[in-house]
Amino acid sequence: FILIVVPESLPERVRPASWGAPISCEQADPFQSIRKIGQDKNILRLMIMVFLSYLPESGQYSCLFIYLAKVIGFSRKDVATFIAVVGLLSVVAQTLLLGVLINTVGNRRAILVGLCFQFVQLACFGMSTEPWMIWTAGCLAAFSAITYPAISALVSKNAEEDQQGAVQGIVTGIRGLCNGLGPAAFGLLFGAFHVDLTEPPNSGDGTGNRTGHVHVSRGVPGAPFMLGVLLVFLATLVALFLRDAHSKQNGASAELTRKELVP
Repeated sequence: FILIVVPESLPERVRPASWGAPISCEQADPFQSIRKIGQDKNILRLMIMVFLSYLPESGQYSCLFIYLAKVIGFSRKDVATFIAVVGLLSVVAQTLLLGVLINTVGNRRAILVGLCFQFVQLACFGMSTEPWMIWTAGCLAAFSAITYPAISALVSKNAEEDQQGAVQGIVTGIRGLCNGLGPAAFGLLFGAFHVDLTEPPNSGDGTGNRTGHVHVSRGVPGAPFMLGVLLVFLATLVALFLRDAHSKQNGASAELTRKELVP
């Protein structure tokens, strides 16, 4: 199916002459593309921003729902409704809001908007003590879902044609690393602040009603979320130094036009 249907993504100038063409050691080096990509400061900033923004996100969603039940006191029905509402709003944000933002203010500002939503929602989760505050944070979290698609689009626009696979692979690798580090960091911080999110035997009543709050010996049950606030703040600072890809492309087009006009 791939050989027959899927088109080749590489441009003609970088395709091998034939299937049996010899491959040099330089072409086989898996780190060559990474070193070449690292020379582009804009892409490097984007990679740093992916790490700083996705690390708290992965930790947050690994423990959020048990946190709602054990610390905030949500019932099973409340948690299920919360998941459904946040998921629906996330779809709306990524299909409607993201397109409007990119078309009106550009990728870079769309990323900044998403990071601002993420910053506020993490702060709300970290300081919330009432269910209505959690619902507000959940709505903000749904709209912060525009961040990664906007970053991915800007990464694609900044990368050269023959670097698209390597760049997106690095982004996926960073997200995979965060999927391991984020939950571990959140778990360590919950333990440091004596917030036990483990489910004790027979803790529920089988009816989906509230089962009581976890006893927190220190007054900061949402400390991991506040760490996320710090990381997202750093990601926002990095985003301020990004440049939109269209400005680079417009500059190249203008230069090409000038060369064509000069006899």
